[in-house]
Amino acid sequence: MAAALGGSLTLAPRVASSPPGNLAPANLVGKAGAGSRIEARVSKVALAMAAGSPVEEAVHASVSGIIHFSLAPRLSQATGGETLPELLTEYMVDMKCEGCVKSVRGKLEPLEGVKAVTVDLSNQVVRVLGTAPVKAISAALEETGRSARLIGQGSLEDFGVSAAVVEFKGPEIHGVVRFAQVSMELARIEATFTGLTPGAHGWSINTYGDLTRGAASTGAIFNPQQQDTEVHKNIFFFLLDSFGNLSQPLGDLGAVVADETGRADFAGTKTGLRVTDLIGRALAIYATADKSVHGIAAAVIARSAGVGENYKKLCSCDGTIIWES
Repeated sequence: MAAALGGSLTLAPRVASSPPGNLAPANLVGKAGAGSRIEARVSKVALAMAAGSPVEEAVHASVSGIIHFSLAPRLSQATGGETLPELLTEYMVDMKCEGCVKSVRGKLEPLEGVKAVTVDLSNQVVRVLGTAPVKAISAALEETGRSARLIGQGSLEDFGVSAAVVEFKGPEIHGVVRFAQVSMELARIEATFTGLTPGAHGWSINTYGDLTRGAASTGAIFNPQQQDTEVHKNIFFFLLDSFGNLSQPLGDLGAVVADETGRADFAGTKTGLRVTDLIGRALAIYATADKSVHGIAAAVIARSAGVGENYKKLCSCDGTIIWES
């Protein structure tokens, strides 16, 4: 269900009242978080079977409108004509003169998705506002031949902890995953992995940052919106085919696909994800798209610098620039 970004579904009857045993279809009417509306029909008998309750109870529930459940927040990958949400990204760049500034601007400003570039030569800081992914910005800066390092990322608004990073350091799998808060209900995710086998690999945010046994000790997939009752869970599973994966945990990030060299890249968004809730948890990657077995690698999610939080320092001994990350 592409439109469903979060919200609730309400079971509503087609008539004001229904006698016990009425098998007429009911309407499932939902409002997605983005303000769109979805609707489907399912028989009350099927709902009763899904919930494990008598038909009369399901009919009564539909008449009184007491069955409510949330739609799973959705992961969206930016592909084709889609773009990432706008963010401010800061780099420390080795610049010594106005000629350096001109060179940097010349590479960054033509990039698709770049809205504005500001350069602070005295602090050697370059700020890029727009939807361009980190991968594209970093590649453009590399073309200038100057040393550059990402030092901060976040929204122009203050969301507290606005960024987080995960680093996979091998021995087989290497990678970096970045989370940035775009709004209170939306996070931007960018990831690059190497060392994977070609094909699809599931990845997820897991509950614990315990790496004593690798991914096996990171717990279940992070799911703060787990349902309170088994009835709700059963209805979720029954409606899976009609409405998409409604029961998907918030921390389930789907799968990334590695090419023949073992590299996988991702750039997209996740609704309902709040960076402040992720710090200290783990991100796991799996051997295949199947997440029913433990992952093959995991790393802890750490707080990352937001905008304006990570400027250079000078070594008191010899004046050498210390690059902070």
